[in-house]
Amino acid sequence: MEALPHFSLITPGSLADLLGARRAHPGAQLFGGGTDLLVNVRRGIVAPSVLIDINGVAEMRTASADANALELGAAVTLEQIERHSGILEHYPVLAEAAASVAGPTQRNMGTLGGNLCLDTRCIFYNQSEWWRAANHHCLKTTGEICHVAPKSRGVCFATFSGDLAPALMVLNADVDLLAPNGAVRTLPLHKLYIGYARHDDPAGGDGKRYLALAAGEMVLRVRARKEPGLRSGYDKLRVRRSIEFPLAGVAVALRRQADALTDLRVAITGTNPRPVLLEGTARLCGGALEAAVDRGLEQLVRDQVMSMKTTFSPGHYRRRIAVVLARRLVHRLFPVP
Repeated sequence: MEALPHFSLITPGSLADLLGARRAHPGAQLFGGGTDLLVNVRRGIVAPSVLIDINGVAEMRTASADANALELGAAVTLEQIERHSGILEHYPVLAEAAASVAGPTQRNMGTLGGNLCLDTRCIFYNQSEWWRAANHHCLKTTGEICHVAPKSRGVCFATFSGDLAPALMVLNADVDLLAPNGAVRTLPLHKLYIGYARHDDPAGGDGKRYLALAAGEMVLRVRARKEPGLRSGYDKLRVRRSIEFPLAGVAVALRRQADALTDLRVAITGTNPRPVLLEGTARLCGGALEAAVDRGLEQLVRDQVMSMKTTFSPGHYRRRIAVVLARRLVHRLFPVP
């Protein structure tokens, strides 16, 4: 499907109107910038009958960042994030991640909420309707087999590729989720994602069920506290800079006291059905930035990053990229004479 099908667009002007629209149309999808959603609609991947535009809701457009705290509403655009003076000064990893997304046109439209809830991707999923039909569809749509791993026993390996999630994870950000009844619950951002794709955990999520949102819930805002002495940065590799999703993207935040590495956080996107906040980095801290830290970081990445072929690049190549990017960022943020 290349032409857009018929759908209705609701444009609430207040939070109360948004909640009312959400209750009245539980099957509707939220519309921020539409840079990913409308492509999926055009390709026949999804076919919502109703879209709810969140851009007119003031509470969704909050954008503040200073030496004390960061607070961003779901409708804040990527361009606003990359240009915000407070984010550039105090939360550079987030500004760098936002600036790395696609081109200026997409960043002018794309939103924080859309990037955090970005649909997972796969070479067998993000294709035209006729291409998917010719290949008997896949587990993430109407098929019964994950073509990436045909013996996966019903687990989907589509990959999460949003750039802002890993950046916010290394800042220990929280996300506020809004239910249709107006209730708000807060999660550490990394717990928003459940796409583990583990064969031995049928209760866990995968590339098809990758968000911990309850029925009708939506991202309202993200918040983080400024942590003194924390240095942060983001980098990624892609085939074509202006349009491609990352083969791998890495966010790093660390703290240095004299010549000792005292805190290290690494989060990776583009490789697993969820953004991966590496576990075990605390074991690498406490001493100088030596070769043993590089080796330990490489081992953590190899243990926790998948090597599935969900893009046209081999999975093991993307995992190797993640190692290289993580090392480069650590050394950039912790220069050794």
